[in-house]
Amino acid sequence: KPVGPDVDKATLGELAQMLTDEYKANGRRESVIVSPLAHLKEYFGEHQRAIDITSDRVTAYITVRQAKGAANSTINRSLAALKRAFVLAQRAGKVTGRPHIAMLEENNARQGFLSHAEFERLRDALPDDLKDPVAFLYFSGWRVSEMRALEWRDVDTEGRAVRLRPENSKSKTGRVLPLRGELAEIIKRAEAVRIPECSFVFHREGRAVGLFRKSWATACKDAGLGAMLVHDLRRTAVRNLIRAGVSEKTAMSV
Repeated sequence: KPVGPDVDKATLGELAQMLTDEYKANGRRESVIVSPLAHLKEYFGEHQRAIDITSDRVTAYITVRQAKGAANSTINRSLAALKRAFVLAQRAGKVTGRPHIAMLEENNARQGFLSHAEFERLRDALPDDLKDPVAFLYFSGWRVSEMRALEWRDVDTEGRAVRLRPENSKSKTGRVLPLRGELAEIIKRAEAVRIPECSFVFHREGRAVGLFRKSWATACKDAGLGAMLVHDLRRTAVRNLIRAGVSEKTAMSV
């Protein structure tokens, strides 16, 4: 294992240069990695410590690129460049580890997004007690686990916002979600069916929302959507925010 004061201080820019130097040394065309590296630097920042580029952040990067309409094959060029750069850096003792970076399928025509009309068909096909929990995921972009853990103590009615506590976040970072439009209506309906002894905002007969794979699969089939993933709602929310003019940074932070 590499040791020394400079371990894990290498930046993304330094890793990119190592990859570029390897291409030069082996007589390969550097032009093929210029664009893939540029996209990585634009998103993560050239001076970002490489060790802080985690698998979760790589997944977020993929989501943003897809939301902008980039093909999986194009995104894969950047992922491949990042993987190789980490390998070179680890060999050189610049980093102690590297994130798991899974390549995307390039022969899959479905991008994992829903149009608003498709979402409405899906929502109508769901059981009544799942309509609003799923709608919350569609409009908020939160993870299923975060929706399940949302309690009334996290709802700020006067401030018109809900807060995700760090302990309920996969990234262990808290977030604040403004309640406007449909989101406000969803919380209002949840309050109307609130059960005093149940602390959760979304529940099924007084119990926290559990796994609903069967109901989801049935609703997707009835809505004519085929095999969709619940996570597709998260991807769609990010895309919708960006299309509405929200900056990438703000979209991902929400």
